[in-house]
Amino acid sequence: MDQKSVRRNLKRKLEQDFGEEKEGRKAPNVVETAETNRDLARQIRAHVDLLNSTFSSAEADRAAAKAAAQFLSDLAKDEELVDLIVECGAVPALVRHLEEPPPSRDGDRAKKHYEHEVEKRSAFALGLLAAKPEHQQLMVDAGALPFLVNLLKRHKSGGNCYALHGVIKKAADAITNLAHENPNIKNCVRIEGGIPPLVELLAFLDTKMQRAAAGALRTLAFKNDENKNLIVECNALPTLVLMLCSEDVAIRYEAVGVIGNLVHSSPNIKKEVLAAGALQPVIGLLNATCLETQREAALLLGQFAAADSDCKAHIVQRGALGPLIGMLSSPDVQLKEMSSFALGRLAQDIHNQAGIAQSGGIVPLLKLLDMKNGSLQHNAAFTLYGLADNEDTVQDLIRTGIVQKLQEGEFTFQQTKDCVARTFKRLEEKIQGRVLYRLLYLMQVSDKVVQRRIAWTLAHLCAPHDQKTIFIDNNGLELLLGLIESASLKQQKDGSIALYKLATKATSLLPMDTAPQSPIPQVYLGEQYVNNPTLSDVTFLVEGKRFYAHRICLLASSDAFRAMFDGGYRERDAKAVEIPNIRWEVFELMMRFIYTGSVDVNIDIAQDLLRAADQYLLNGLKRLCECTIAQDITVENVSLMYELADAFNAMTLREACILFILNQFERLSTKPWYSCLIRRIMPDIRNYLTKALTSRSTLS
Repeated sequence: MDQKSVRRNLKRKLEQDFGEEKEGRKAPNVVETAETNRDLARQIRAHVDLLNSTFSSAEADRAAAKAAAQFLSDLAKDEELVDLIVECGAVPALVRHLEEPPPSRDGDRAKKHYEHEVEKRSAFALGLLAAKPEHQQLMVDAGALPFLVNLLKRHKSGGNCYALHGVIKKAADAITNLAHENPNIKNCVRIEGGIPPLVELLAFLDTKMQRAAAGALRTLAFKNDENKNLIVECNALPTLVLMLCSEDVAIRYEAVGVIGNLVHSSPNIKKEVLAAGALQPVIGLLNATCLETQREAALLLGQFAAADSDCKAHIVQRGALGPLIGMLSSPDVQLKEMSSFALGRLAQDIHNQAGIAQSGGIVPLLKLLDMKNGSLQHNAAFTLYGLADNEDTVQDLIRTGIVQKLQEGEFTFQQTKDCVARTFKRLEEKIQGRVLYRLLYLMQVSDKVVQRRIAWTLAHLCAPHDQKTIFIDNNGLELLLGLIESASLKQQKDGSIALYKLATKATSLLPMDTAPQSPIPQVYLGEQYVNNPTLSDVTFLVEGKRFYAHRICLLASSDAFRAMFDGGYRERDAKAVEIPNIRWEVFELMMRFIYTGSVDVNIDIAQDLLRAADQYLLNGLKRLCECTIAQDITVENVSLMYELADAFNAMTLREACILFILNQFERLSTKPWYSCLIRRIMPDIRNYLTKALTSRSTLS
């Protein structure tokens, strides 16, 4: 809640309470009748002068002071006029009237005219002016605090009960506004002795006084350790715990707020609060009719369940889970935030994790991940991280789709992203043994949606040595292939991502798929003998030019050359062999590979060289060409590349095309020919993954 909203709430609270005391009386409509700001300023100064000149116990002066304070408080309800009222000198005049004037000289001390009334209206006006933080210190400097604290102590003097209760309440409200988010003034209130009388007022039967005192203590306790300790030392806790059970909605709200501020970052006070019996009443407030009270109760339970607390299990045992999980579906964002915060703390206890899952907490938590609110996302992610630590909840998390949600989520905070990464790691560690067997069972007996969801998750998270068991022996591969064949683009995308993940994981630990070894030991004559007539015993004619070669090197290079020179072909005894279908530069590179065992393959020549390597059964060169061509695969040419691989049985290139197609679904799926391509390559995807998964298992 922003500062402006807080100020409006404080101001509205003051106005509502004071309005109950003046039913039927209309405030002077000065703003509507004033022609200019100058006229209004004159009126304000006139009433300020009246306050300054009427500080006496005479009946006429008291009546005039009461009216002037009332006039200023009515104007102060308009936040736009607050600065003008302060500029006209209202603060010192109002502060002066917080004190009862000395008795008149006539000695008539028994009669007190308008007892408490002037002080009440002055405190009310100052409370409205203090709603603007820039005026708070001015009031303190004018000496308001000692007078306000003295007003709190008037309950000991007796007198007109209605007026007395009113002035005490207005003094407490003024202190609330003065100290709001002002650490210095909070300390000043404590130094002036304001905390003990406020604690005493908690026990009063008047509910308005209780609320006002609790509201002031709530403000004073916020992020102020010395104030918190003093409030506890004054024995406020027993009364505050009783107030949690009050029939009055507002009292419950203020009481849980005070306790929440006392407990915040104060482990010792938290122990005292729990020892005072606050836990069960706070849990009961989760079902309160007041939304603000529910928020405060959920937040307080989250504080009770901090890492240093041993009461996480007690909170769940006493019935907090149901209401907290129900709050996750509330339309109120703050209530969702507080309840998810509490559940996040509770979920870090192993005894609570299964209970949260079984009570229906997983689905609403997953929905919170889609919210744009960063705090909600983080609270939900932290809770799910806790649930992932329990083997009994992992199968429910996966069956419900946690991995998809976490992968697809767009998270605001870096700490949320880190939490998600830790959750993935935790799930990976859990998917083995009993958990894996349960998932495999569900993958067999559940409906198709759940089966595919589990297979998809296992493709991302399972250990490599379990892949064959999951995807070959238990049909997981077919479930993923079914996603690609689905009519749903979303399922096609999910299937492509999962199969790509599965393929890269399955092939990452396989040995390089090298060319088959020749039955004859390989002989490399070296670079210096390439196209060298020295000792040459065969000549090739390529594009009309002679290329000198050596039979021993060719015989050792491939079956094609062995058949050519050691079989019944006419080339066996020929001194010159014509090569009609290969360009000179392609043939030269092919021969250079034969003589040296390596060659740099340029993309411009790679396809022609692949054709030559395939023709002459030079598998090593063929593999080099495939790798070079694979680097040039694009969305526009992948279909042609796949045809090229098919034409020359280029397995490495074919597998590279398959991986590219799976990895580039979003870019490829918009192409009109994509569906036909997928249908065409589906058998190859199946064969490729079956081979990879089986080979991986054999290697293991």
